Parts: sequence; structure tokens; C-alpha cells
Amino acid sequence: MPPRGPIRRPGTAPVGRAFTPKGFLTYGEAILLILGIIGFFALNSATATPAFYLDNGENVAHTGLGIIALAIVFVPGLNTTFAPYYRWIVILLGVVALVFAVYGFYVGGNPAPNTFGISNLESPLDDILHLVVGAWALYAAGRPQPMMAR
Repeated sequence: MPPRGPIRRPGTAPVGRAFTPKGFLTYGEAILLILGIIGFFALNSATATPAFYLDNGENVAHTGLGIIALAIVFVPGLNTTFAPYYRWIVILLGVVALVFAVYGFYVGGNPAPNTFGISNLESPLDDILHLVVGAWALYAAGRPQPMMAR
């Protein structure tokens, strides 16, 4: 009996899904949530890792954004309410990440806390992270969406 549904090359499905708005909200924000949680316990000291550490301001932001994004994808009711806006939410997240990347390069040499007196952006690693996240988000938001089955 022939296989049902679309034929996919082995190993291509998860990567392709990561480059859609829903995929970014799922995979990207899960990574951000994990990074925020790890930041509270391991990457939170400039003495241990001076080139890249996550202070409490960053950890709260990353954890909060991760929880909110995963909730609007997986919580029944929220997912149906926000699904039509996934693309716009991802565009907003991408723009915010790019703004923090540019701002981080600008204030990178200033003493901590160099971001609104709350947090510190280490240049260049923190800024590169924000550039990657922003580019991923905008790429995912800009890709044409597959046609929905009727």
C-alpha cells in the first residue's frame, strides 16, 4: 500500500518546521526558555564566564518570553486565539532581538549594567546571539506558508 500524506526525505521535517512562525515559537522559544533557566543556575557569573554570562534581567526576559511563546502554541484556547497572529508575533520578536543586538554592540564596552540599568549585554557574544535569533525569526516569518488542507 502506498504511503499516505506528503512524501518527505528522511530527516528533513523537523528542520523545515523550525523555519516557520509556529516552528520558531516552538523551537526557538524552547531554546530561549532553556537558556533562561540555565542562566539562573550556571551562566550567571561574570567571573566564571566573562565573555558570555546571563544576568538575572536577561534570565527573566528569556524565561518569560519562552513561557509565553510556548503557551500561545500549546495551551488550548490560546493557540487557536493566537494562531492567526503567529507570523506577526515572530516578526515582533525578530525586530526586538535585532534592536537588542544593535544596542548591545553600541553599549558593549560600558560597565555593567549597561542596558537600561537593569541588565548587561556582553559584546560580542550576547549581540551575536541576538542577531542569530532575530535573523531566524524574520526568516521564519518571511517564508511562504504551506497550503492548509481542507
